Amino acid sequence: MSSSQRKPARRSTGARRSAEAEEAILQAAGEILQEAGYAGFSIEAVARRAKAGKPTIYRWWRGKADLLLDAYHRQKPEIPVPDTGNLEEDLTVFVGTLLEHWRTTPSGNIFRSVLAEAQNDEAAAEAVRDYALDRRDHIAGIVKRARDRGEVASDTDPHAVAELVISFAWTQLITHRWPGEAELRAILRLIARGAKAERA
Repeated sequence: MSSSQRKPARRSTGARRSAEAEEAILQAAGEILQEAGYAGFSIEAVARRAKAGKPTIYRWWRGKADLLLDAYHRQKPEIPVPDTGNLEEDLTVFVGTLLEHWRTTPSGNIFRSVLAEAQNDEAAAEAVRDYALDRRDHIAGIVKRARDRGEVASDTDPHAVAELVISFAWTQLITHRWPGEAELRAILRLIARGAKAERA
């Protein structure tokens, strides 16, 4: 995993006991989510399947959302950051790859469950906010690169552009709406053009 694709550091409440125990817990979390869905997912169920104590899980994860986010990262491979020399193309390739991954693998349901948990639990909301900031920085890097080569206006805020991209992508995930290539490109073209440098 590259530094630009790293997951946010979790504020653990205790030292790790062993890599094997962590692996067993994450494996159990992923299996339960796939088998029983979000409604059937609980720390108690994970502890039973992983043969781990609940206190151990709560020492290592702040709560259900933290564990779900780690299970999500465990299943989500690194999504390459394209460098085509064109902002619209970079955003289209990146977001298209992300949406296809969410649509075709269990990680989409896992992350959707994290977002659902955040609606009713402040600890979960905090975990999602931390993750959103990390993703914003990640996508802003694509925009900064375009700004450096003069494609994007010098006064464009890369993080503001990244917010638009994240909002679009997460909305598709939440609503199970997967745009075709033409629609995806048209939407990201609007975002990219809004950041473009004026040409004489």
